[in-house]
Amino acid sequence: MRVNAQVAVALLVIAGFVLVGLLAPVLAPYDPDLADGGVKYLGVGAPGHLLGTDELGRDILSRLIWGGRTSLVVALAASLSSTVAGSVLALVAGFSGDRTAGLIMRTVDVMFAFPVIIIALVLAVILGPGTPVVVLSIVFSAVPYVTRVVFAEVKLQRGREYVEAARSLGAGFFSILFREVLPNVLAQIVVYGTGLVGGMIVFSSSLSALGIGVQPPTADWGRMISEGAKVIISGNVYPALLPGLVVLVVALAFNWLGDGLRDVFDPRRRRAGR
Repeated sequence: MRVNAQVAVALLVIAGFVLVGLLAPVLAPYDPDLADGGVKYLGVGAPGHLLGTDELGRDILSRLIWGGRTSLVVALAASLSSTVAGSVLALVAGFSGDRTAGLIMRTVDVMFAFPVIIIALVLAVILGPGTPVVVLSIVFSAVPYVTRVVFAEVKLQRGREYVEAARSLGAGFFSILFREVLPNVLAQIVVYGTGLVGGMIVFSSSLSALGIGVQPPTADWGRMISEGAKVIISGNVYPALLPGLVVLVVALAFNWLGDGLRDVFDPRRRRAGR
């Protein structure tokens, strides 16, 4: 498959889920939080409930549609925040003196040592479980990775002729960073940030499944997986399986988009893969 086609397919899948989330009030056949004890555990294809119902009699299709709003917003917000923060740190470290660069990169190394689950638990104790805990904990964990990747790109640009030319013309520190260097590393930043979203969807779903993230009765893919897993032993697999498949498809679409963009921006990788 050609690279452009790969990017197009990934964008089509992502756009489809985003559009469904935006149109949730119109597309969802039921209130996602509406429980009906008389229709619990309906299977896929049940009359009036295309994807069945969960242990509380809530319509699974409606909860999947509304859950996309929460899961995608959390993942995109965390990806954007961590990409911006990590890129700024990398740019400053890449063009600062050894002392400042050393301080920034040593701090980044320390951040690597903290598992995301520990960060989430600490924040949950301080702030209480909820969406902010998920976003903040993922951002804290992702910033070091972004910083390391962008820092390597910035170091490659530091000795280039256009940088020396800007200096000789009297350009200041921040002018060189944001007007000269940033445009030359922006493609790599976009590619890496896009690739992060898939993993963040999985992370946020995992935290919600552990009860740290989005709280009931709000529809969220991770919480749906957690609640559905409790009834798998009874033979009802759909409440956990369906949101799990959705998370898998969306995460793979973002990863595929990141890979495709990387090949678009770096033709050498595309030629090497042939």
